[in-house]
Amino acid sequence: MWKLIVGFIAFAALALYILTKSGGNIDLSGEKHDVAAHEPSASEAAAAGTAASAAVTAASAPASAASQ
Repeated sequence: MWKLIVGFIAFAALALYILTKSGGNIDLSGEKHDVAAHEPSASEAAAAGTAASAAVTAASAPASAASQ
């Protein structure tokens, strides 16, 4: 049993070493609550709003044509 624990610790240490040396984005400092980093920019929000309104318009156009 102790060999499994030692093997797991060695494997975890090796994996962390390889990931940090290979340029992986490793952050072991815990949870981040930075809301500004996750907000989309104004141009991304505008593009998403335009795409959503175009989809709604396209979906409602055949329905309104069929009702006439």
